[in-house]
Amino acid sequence: MTNNNERTKMPDTLTHDESLDTSGFLCPLPVYQAGQVLIRLAPGQVLRLVTTDRGSLQDIPALARQRGDELLAVEDHGATQLFWIRKNA
Repeated sequence: MTNNNERTKMPDTLTHDESLDTSGFLCPLPVYQAGQVLIRLAPGQVLRLVTTDRGSLQDIPALARQRGDELLAVEDHGATQLFWIRKNA
């Protein structure tokens, strides 16, 4: 896990406050670890999540909905998936 002190500018104009790479982990670990990071973030901060578990394409949007957070973007690159999630109040 990488903790960014400064917001990182993404090529597609998305920024994030913290990044979590769960590559190699299967469900439920990406969901669990993302939830733990989101708990720590302040409202409005953004988590960039990298996964390699294709099930995350359904699991992470469900996590965001259940927590009341905003799923800003999803990129599916086949072997990897990227998610940007903004923590809501």
